[in-house]
Amino acid sequence: MRIAITGATGFIGRRLCYALAERGDEVIAITRDAVRARRSLPPDTRLLEWRGEPDATLDFDALNVDAVVHLAGESLAGRWSEGRKRAIYGSRVLGTHGLLAGLELAKRRPRLVISGSAIGYYGDRGDERLDEGSAPGNGFLAQVCKGWEAEAVKAEALGVRVVLIRSGIVLGPSGGVLAAMLTPFLLGLGGPMGSGRQWMSWIHLDDEVGLILHAIEREEIMGALNATAPEPVTNREFARSLGAVVRRPAMVPVPASMLRLVLGEASEMVLSSQRVLPARAEATGYRFRWSSLEAALKDCLRR
Repeated sequence: MRIAITGATGFIGRRLCYALAERGDEVIAITRDAVRARRSLPPDTRLLEWRGEPDATLDFDALNVDAVVHLAGESLAGRWSEGRKRAIYGSRVLGTHGLLAGLELAKRRPRLVISGSAIGYYGDRGDERLDEGSAPGNGFLAQVCKGWEAEAVKAEALGVRVVLIRSGIVLGPSGGVLAAMLTPFLLGLGGPMGSGRQWMSWIHLDDEVGLILHAIEREEIMGALNATAPEPVTNREFARSLGAVVRRPAMVPVPASMLRLVLGEASEMVLSSQRVLPARAEATGYRFRWSSLEAALKDCLRR
């Protein structure tokens, strides 16, 4: 297949490019920085510079691709000022709007668009078990995800199959959330955040990429697809598992008040509770490589 990827140099996009290249697919990386992309992506990857502005449409007739995987978006890390929130929202919602504008003009459209989203869609839901049919929640991330998905599903009216990948906390070597968490745990300063009772729905990077490939191959998959492992854990359980893997105590709690003081509104990323289950992935036959958190953490740190 001939597949275009936005956000190709990101944590997920880079691994996806290599996985597709290993399968023999032709990959076109749509990137803001072709020089950086050339250094980090497989050598046969075609590069196309595009910054994602709504008024700069992609020429899909020239691209002539079978599928688009749309992963581009401003990083969520750091404190959210009003300017940062506009950048986060715009990079996802307006960027997807620009992608759709190109699809509307095209005579030869891809058969499939896989658009990134996140379990932030569900908001803070306590112990409630959530699957793809659960209602959206409240908060800034839920607002972003709802707008992001609303733009992407417009492609269905153009005859394009749309899959919305609602990613959980993606664990992998050399990047992502795990890299940010690791240092305090190695110093023996790790521990639960806030109450520790909030649910963390995680997924190994191998399975994140595996689910995207699964969605490409299984034409019956449409709409939301939760990219989370079958066994979510509480934040306290996560801290205990990571401490066990690095052989350090994980007994130093971080009070919710401190997180709110340091991160402001962005503290919702670590304090919100989302117990998300991959119902559609399992119903369509996906077999997770990593269902055990401790085994997943050991693999990430071994690499």
